[in-house]
This record gives sequence, structure tokens and C-alpha cells, in this order.
Amino acid sequence: MTDRAANRPTAFFGSTTPPRKPISAPVVGPRLSPAAGVVVDGIDVSLPIPPPVKERLLDAFRRHHVLVFRNQTLNREQQFLFIANFGEVERSRAANKRYGVAHVISNLGGDGKPVDRSASAVSNYNWHTDKPYYREPPMMTALYAVEMPLQGGDTEFANTVMAHSALAPDVQLRIAGLRVAFYWGAGQSRSEEQARADTGIEDAVDHPLVRTHPETGAKALYLGNHASHILGWPIAEGRALLDQLLAHATQPQFVYAHRWRVGDLIMWDNRCLLHRAVANFELSTQRRILHRVVVRGTVPF
Repeated sequence: MTDRAANRPTAFFGSTTPPRKPISAPVVGPRLSPAAGVVVDGIDVSLPIPPPVKERLLDAFRRHHVLVFRNQTLNREQQFLFIANFGEVERSRAANKRYGVAHVISNLGGDGKPVDRSASAVSNYNWHTDKPYYREPPMMTALYAVEMPLQGGDTEFANTVMAHSALAPDVQLRIAGLRVAFYWGAGQSRSEEQARADTGIEDAVDHPLVRTHPETGAKALYLGNHASHILGWPIAEGRALLDQLLAHATQPQFVYAHRWRVGDLIMWDNRCLLHRAVANFELSTQRRILHRVVVRGTVPF
């Protein structure tokens, strides 16, 4: 029996069910697409994981960038505790978010009914990487599917290491060393003043357009919906280049599309992926609810 509201198992008085034991050898499946993704079986992420399992998962994370755990049953505290194995979990700055646990990502309005926000300049339906407007953007994000449309509601991931590798050598040389200014919603022509008012973040930050993955050494494009302009370039010229590179990086051969099932937990590498929600369902009538946890990263270089 499951308490759906709390999204956690309901215990029966006097139950004789033996306690579950952690699985010590998770099974990493075949690559889901050339761009990214593997399914990890044989692990209940609501339970503590021993160090060898953590190391196996981190190795798969570095190699495949997106890990998918099917058929999980998690409350938000359990999700937080599992993801905290991989680094410091960021606390949300928003006053209406729960402190210290996974917070809700949904298409619901204040009245609890679905709302179509896909046309918003700052919606998750635009290609982006999480929080690049931080000095230390997150290294990992994890989403848990609580309620999903019967069809659609996918999330797409674009591999920006593959995209950088596919650029012509002269283009790679041209963009090496360039730095991009980021602030929330910048890619959709929001002003810095609007961004400050909405987020409380005082200044734009800048990061390398081509960042180096701190663990693998791979070069990856770093851009997306929150990228404003290229430092030292005319604004229009810099934005044109960013648009061209974004179009290149999100071509189908660089993209893995995740088809959600309720109970999926996925974790992905923000340092080498862009992502977006896909508006391929009836946004104004069907509910899409996920819980998110974000792990702090380091300053890009």
C-alpha cells in the first residue's frame, strides 16, 4: 500500500515483512543513446549505499552523463539523502521552497491546476544548464517523477562535449578563451535589472564558453538560455555566435530524450549537458510533477 499524498510506503501494524537490504552490485545497462544515458538496475536508492556502490555510480555518471533509476519509491527526504552521497546539496533560495530537501518542479498554478508556461522567456522549455549565473554552478541535478502525463512530458539532454568535438578546428580555435556573461533569463532578452529583481542576484557572472570538465578533462560548450553575451565582443555579434553554437549543440545526433515513467529518478551532469522540458503534452490540462535536488559544483575553468 502506498500513501500517494506523501509519496512514501505506508507501514502496517504488525507487518512481518523483513527489512530490505541494499544491493551491493548495481547493474549498469547499455547506452540509451549515442549522446547520453544508461539505466541502473538492482538498487533501491531509498536505502544507504556502501562506498563501492557510490564509486560504481560515479564512474557510470562520468562516462554516460545521465543515470536512470526505474521504479523507485521516494519521499523528498530520501531523495535528498541519496543525492547527498555525491556532494553538497544546494538549498533553494526561494522563500516558498522547503529548506534542505527536494523541491517541487511542476506545471501547476497557484490554484493547483495545470498551466501552460511553455511560451515564457524563462521557462524550463528552453535549452539551458542549471544555474550558470552562479559563481559555482551545480555539477549535478536529480529529478524524481511523481506525476506525469500519460504520454509526453519528456526531458531532452544535449551533449555539449560531443557538440564541441564536432566543430571545425578553426571554429574551436576561434572560440577558445572566450568568456560568456550569464544572468537569469538573459538568453530571452531579459534585462539585468529584471533578473536582479526576480532572483536577488546582484551581478552577472562570466564563465568560459568552452569549459573543461574537472574530472574527465573533456572540453564542453557552456551556453544556453541564461547566456547573455560574449565579453569584449559587440553585443549583437556575440549573441549571434551564441545562437549559432546553441543550434549546433542541440542537433538530434547530440540529444538523448528521456521518456518519463512515474517512479523514475534521473541524475545528470550539468557540466557537459544542456537540457529542456518538452511541451509534447496538453500542458493546460495534464499534470507534470517532479522533485528536484541540485548538487553544488565548482567554478568553471
